[in-house]
Amino acid sequence: MPEIKRALISVSDKTGIAEFAQGLTALGIEIFSTGGTAKLLKKEGIEVKSVSDITKFPEMLDGRVKTLHPVIHGGILAKRDNPNHMQALFDQGINTIDMVVVNLYPFKKTVADPKVKFEDAVENIDIGGPTMIRSAAKNFQDVAVIVDANDYEAVLSELKANKSDLSLDTKFKLACKTFQHTAEYDRTICGYLEQIKLNDNNFIKKASAFPSVLQLDFKKIQSLRYGENPHQKAAFYRTQNTKIPGIANAKQLQGKELSFNNIIDIDAAYQLAWDFDQPAAIVIKHTNPCGAAIGKSLANAYKKARETDPVSAFGSVLGFNRIVDSETAVEIISTFIEAVIAPGFDASAIDLLQTKTNLRLLIADKPDIKIKDNWELKQVSGGMLAQDRNYLTLDKDKCKVVTKRQPTPAEWEALNFAWRVVKHVKSNAIVFTNKNQTVGVGAGQMSRVDSTELAVSKASKAGLPIKGTVVASDAFFPFRDGVDAIAEAGASAIIQPGGSIRDEEVIKAANEHSIAMVFTGIRHFKH
Repeated sequence: MPEIKRALISVSDKTGIAEFAQGLTALGIEIFSTGGTAKLLKKEGIEVKSVSDITKFPEMLDGRVKTLHPVIHGGILAKRDNPNHMQALFDQGINTIDMVVVNLYPFKKTVADPKVKFEDAVENIDIGGPTMIRSAAKNFQDVAVIVDANDYEAVLSELKANKSDLSLDTKFKLACKTFQHTAEYDRTICGYLEQIKLNDNNFIKKASAFPSVLQLDFKKIQSLRYGENPHQKAAFYRTQNTKIPGIANAKQLQGKELSFNNIIDIDAAYQLAWDFDQPAAIVIKHTNPCGAAIGKSLANAYKKARETDPVSAFGSVLGFNRIVDSETAVEIISTFIEAVIAPGFDASAIDLLQTKTNLRLLIADKPDIKIKDNWELKQVSGGMLAQDRNYLTLDKDKCKVVTKRQPTPAEWEALNFAWRVVKHVKSNAIVFTNKNQTVGVGAGQMSRVDSTELAVSKASKAGLPIKGTVVASDAFFPFRDGVDAIAEAGASAIIQPGGSIRDEEVIKAANEHSIAMVFTGIRHFKH
């Protein structure tokens, strides 16, 4: 293949560009550039010619027009093995351009500023850059295109080893990366413009957070051995070019490769653990919390969480909202655990946990609830559902006590704890707790009475006292039978959304049993 003789360089992100250009110059490659890039390269003592020297036309319209010229795109797009193409270049006095090094105006960074003006956003929509790199990527057999500074070193090494040329495989991979780059760029622009509307000749942001076209942009992290079942293929993706805290950006310290089901359970443990301010421990089995507790220490919280359902805790996934210490680590390795996610592990804890070589340990930062586009997505046949994440916690001032008896201060504390937990339990969900520990969890049943009976059974098997506990229900009670079952079990207070057509009947049942009942006005369905 012909050697690379001419390179056009025009970059917004100038990271490493001077060193790369010096390497090209050392190989005898002629460099052309634009505006700020040319100025930087000249300052570094690198011989560079202006694009205007090729086009014989000045940059104009405040830089909007620089490279949109037949001399540029003819030099890029001409097929070197096509005599007609090469004759056309000769007739017009056009030289080939063999390498294009371009990254685009920082549109994403610009619109990330909540105070950005619409006009500034529009000015950061690159035109010439995408056109050049798409041209080069289309003609990848003859032209190398580089859009990522991380590729500079490898490209230089190959040029030095191959007499100023790159293999067809390298050029093809660089072209693929280029089209990924432009696709992401256009998705970002589209996503921003979807949020804008014209109001009295002013462009302002819409109130609705959901675009008419949902542009998804995920990068593959890894292939998985299989999906939920061995016959299903699977892979793990993260949101492209973002560092949203969570499992997709977690660091795995040790243990076996994560499975599809591990990832789902670890995320459930992570989400619930960070719903508490106090040291919290979460035990997850098949995405449901089979135990949750808070305590003065992490070890104390974990022992209480495990105590809720020690049978289900075997082979579970754990979540913590504090750095795991040695005392907690001793408790963790006392039984079989699949994975642990926490904000960190101290050195003594790691020494202990390393004795369980298959145990997966992950570090993840606290979730950032300020990230408004961090939606939950659920695929259905032929479509996709999108919703905001459920970050709501209990606001006591917005609650309404609907029974004759008011909750005691201790009951309010327990109700707050129970309400945080029930949000993470699959519907229909009934959770019995005291002020710092789950006592019985009834998840995913077809009726609230069934969920209540399951929760009571779990508590009984664990030997935990139900008398004096409180109950959280993720949705309203459609009939009084759920309240009757809770009263029979021995609970003293209930927190639920309210809103049933039989609320009066349900409240009457609570009054008959001298149970305090609180309506939140908020439902916590989880399907």
